[in-house]
Amino acid sequence: MVNEMRALLHEAVASPPADDVDLAAVLDGGRRRVRRRRAGLAGGVAIAVVGVMAVSSLVGRGADGRDEPAASVVPRPEGPVTRLTDARAAVAGTDYDVLSSYTNDDLEAANGQYYDGVTDDGLILFRDGPHGAENRSRYALLDPATGAKQWLPVLDDQSQAWPVELGTDRLVLASLEGLERPGPLVVHVFDRATRSWSTMSWPGLPDGSEGPIPKLGPDGRLYVGIPATQGTAPPGGWPTGPDGEADDAAAPGDTHDLWSVSLDDPADVRDEHLRVGAVAFTDDAMIWSAVSGGVNDRIHVRDLATGAEHDFDPGSGRKCNLLGFGAVGDRIVLSQYCGTYDNGRDDRIQVLTTDGEPVTTIQGDGIDGWVTGGLVEITSYERGRAGTYVYEPASGAFARVSKANSSFSLGGPVPDGYLLWDTPVGTSSGPQEPIPGATQWLARWHS
Repeated sequence: MVNEMRALLHEAVASPPADDVDLAAVLDGGRRRVRRRRAGLAGGVAIAVVGVMAVSSLVGRGADGRDEPAASVVPRPEGPVTRLTDARAAVAGTDYDVLSSYTNDDLEAANGQYYDGVTDDGLILFRDGPHGAENRSRYALLDPATGAKQWLPVLDDQSQAWPVELGTDRLVLASLEGLERPGPLVVHVFDRATRSWSTMSWPGLPDGSEGPIPKLGPDGRLYVGIPATQGTAPPGGWPTGPDGEADDAAAPGDTHDLWSVSLDDPADVRDEHLRVGAVAFTDDAMIWSAVSGGVNDRIHVRDLATGAEHDFDPGSGRKCNLLGFGAVGDRIVLSQYCGTYDNGRDDRIQVLTTDGEPVTTIQGDGIDGWVTGGLVEITSYERGRAGTYVYEPASGAFARVSKANSSFSLGGPVPDGYLLWDTPVGTSSGPQEPIPGATQWLARWHS
């Protein structure tokens, strides 16, 4: 089975995959997309959910004056709401140009080859593997215009790795040492001029093997969340939803102590003295939530030039678990699971300004979203509305790119204006079995 690395890959990340990713879960590898509630696999790692379309129905008002839904009906979010039915059909050649595609016919039976992201100068990071007894991958830079691959020297590391920087001068892949028991965070840096790998770790960095995937800040430092507190289930466990599964909406969430490290000096380790849930960066701001994986009622914004800070309540809803977190321009994007009701799941991609003003909430049953390439990419498993969608934060345009999703989490970071998605190949052997293959598509989006 495929060993996928996204990241959020949906936070990831975050980017996407996206951003608030549980490394222990990612390192399990080889998994198909799974139904996700509390564990943060966003930023990029999509979820496979089949359900019926959510319908809103309001029956009264709560003590705060807001409409209060019946317990069995998916509630309506605050502010403007966008549905999947509002998306227009994207047109190849008009809305986007396909630059490259690659098909793996049977990822269920064996590992394959993948697009792991796109460099700042438009080359695809192409990964083959991992394969063999040593579970080793090899990488190439693929020119989407010609299909030519420039294979990189073999990276002597058996750990799974994911890209955190794909620059014109260097490629930076992060991994956790060890296969059976993940160890300290390390990065592998490929110097594109000398065509050589180097490996770096930070003895002064606390163990963060259970924290979210690191994020590269505008200052070139790598920001790492070290686990601080973890939310727990209530006495007696989570209640059972209408679908028969545990419904952990309104979870208390997790926090992390934020550290940063230099990618040039292993002795340069800095405690940022911040307790955060999830973190995102724009060119001029650092943005963080109070918690991740649970109900978040606070978002903080710091101006990187002046140090000025402000915070606000995003108004996400009393049951909404924050699973994915990203930012682009003056927009903040939250991917959330808000409960399961008799008529479907309540999944939301909430878009706010950096001042806390609601822009829109994309609501549906079985949807997930993350910031990538300056866009918000959304994967839907809603019956009759499955596929990949794109929301443009600057204009508010909303379009549907595909009508189906593969069963696997594929992809990686891309520069602004690029879009990477996947579609299924083959036929499932049963109603609960995955479709075995996948095609990845790389396109340039016309904003």
